Amino acid sequence: MTDHSRRDPTDPQDTAGAPQEATGGPGAREVPPSSPADLDDPAVMRRQYRAEGVDPAELAGEPMEQFGRWFAEAALAERNGGLYEPNAMVVSTADADGRPSSRTVLLKAYDADGFVFFTNYESRKARDIAVNARVALLFPWHSMARQVLVTGGAERIGRDETARYFRSRPHGSQLGAWASRQSTQIASREELDRAYAELADRYPPGAQVPVPPHWGGIRVVPDEVEFWQGRENRLHDRLRYARVADGSWTVRRLAP
Repeated sequence: MTDHSRRDPTDPQDTAGAPQEATGGPGAREVPPSSPADLDDPAVMRRQYRAEGVDPAELAGEPMEQFGRWFAEAALAERNGGLYEPNAMVVSTADADGRPSSRTVLLKAYDADGFVFFTNYESRKARDIAVNARVALLFPWHSMARQVLVTGGAERIGRDETARYFRSRPHGSQLGAWASRQSTQIASREELDRAYAELADRYPPGAQVPVPPHWGGIRVVPDEVEFWQGRENRLHDRLRYARVADGSWTVRRLAP
């Protein structure tokens, strides 16, 4: 495993939830509101996207390789100050009754097998995954007018892999994994701070913090991966990889 860690109700022709290209980016042009009173009206918030698109002939044969190319460009944009946290992704799950929930988490590794993030196994997302392993990921690279959308199955990774990553975390983050009973109700912030302080006394800097048994990695094995590039006039490029029965991939262009 290679560690690569580091929306607008609009016109009918607009795509809801489309990422917005930052003013000054390639092909970016701000469309001004009709009056100052419109500045906070989502119906008039829009950007013109760039003219350049995605050439299917230049796509990689497999989606994880193509993701690696786009992720490298997103990481470069971050280094140049044009993007914030390219490894931030929205993870959407659903419980046994189909009730959905979403949250932003950080991608911590990716390879040919899929996408890995770490979480408390008692959290809502982990409890959802335990009864319904079908999940969706979204990488919203707004300033690049790009999105990557993933659907697939989620599974826990091995404890050895979890331990290796846990040891690489800052000391305070290791303590935080113990201090927070994620998604449970607490009486106050003071309760959380008190639990952290007690752990900090028990495990001072330099001491080895044990890996919590209730904490670990989740791998999302993709079945479909869509690469979305914003284009002019809301005629966006959408190229979707889909896994077929023999394990190979097909690529189809979708209407925006």
